[in-house]
Amino acid sequence: MKPSYTQARFAQFAVIDFETTGAVAGYAVEPWQVGIVRVRDRRVLEGGFESLLRVGERPFNHRAPGRHAQIRAQLAVAPTTDELLGVFSEWLAGVPLVAHNAGTERAVLARLAPLHRFGPWVDTLALVRHAYPALVSKSLEDVAAALGLVPQIQSLCPGRGPHDALYDATACAVLLTHLLALPGWACVTLEALAET
Repeated sequence: MKPSYTQARFAQFAVIDFETTGAVAGYAVEPWQVGIVRVRDRRVLEGGFESLLRVGERPFNHRAPGRHAQIRAQLAVAPTTDELLGVFSEWLAGVPLVAHNAGTERAVLARLAPLHRFGPWVDTLALVRHAYPALVSKSLEDVAAALGLVPQIQSLCPGRGPHDALYDATACAVLLTHLLALPGWACVTLEALAET
């Protein structure tokens, strides 16, 4: 039987992560780093895209994770999101998008490119809640550790760690491939993933 075009295991995905400034009164939440990787045929492809993003002189939420405090000088001269919108489009257009707790990435992209119709979206947080309801923490970092995925993530993204956009996009991509390989998930459709 010929596989359906909607079967997720044969699809290509773009997995995206933004690191953001966090919420600060009087300022919009802005991304300061982006990472994008692709998944095809349940394999994480090497050679993702990453960039720091200029945020200007503005405060960050003191709870915002990541290394932004150490690289403020680099962020001051990084490309703007407007300058990178064409690159985003090349990586994201025409494929399902994946993120862990996708609301952040979806909101950031909607603000950066309001007339673009990216998606459909697949949220690995929702998939983890479905596949592993007993996990106490559903954070990307904790799920990757609990499922034994960290060595694979580190081999694909050496020298990086959690709350780095490329590392987190890679971690989300590895998690997606893990989920798609679970028993009973072989014929799951893109529609089912996007609706979860």
